[in-house]
Amino acid sequence: MNKNQVNGTVKDIAGKVQEQAGKLVGNKEQEAKGIHKQVTGKAEKRLGDAKEIVEDAKDAVKDAVKRL
Repeated sequence: MNKNQVNGTVKDIAGKVQEQAGKLVGNKEQEAKGIHKQVTGKAEKRLGDAKEIVEDAKDAVKDAVKRL
């Protein structure tokens, strides 16, 4: 797991909490901010996932080259 995956997950969870808090008190602005934070968090997590895939592919290529 990399930094982007961790930060993204944390932002997503914080956004869910903020959205629910906004719903609970009837504050549409906080609800919207929570949704925005979730979207941002999910995007950052996906970036981290992509970085992880690239790293794994890079390692696989290095291993393949060593075997040649």
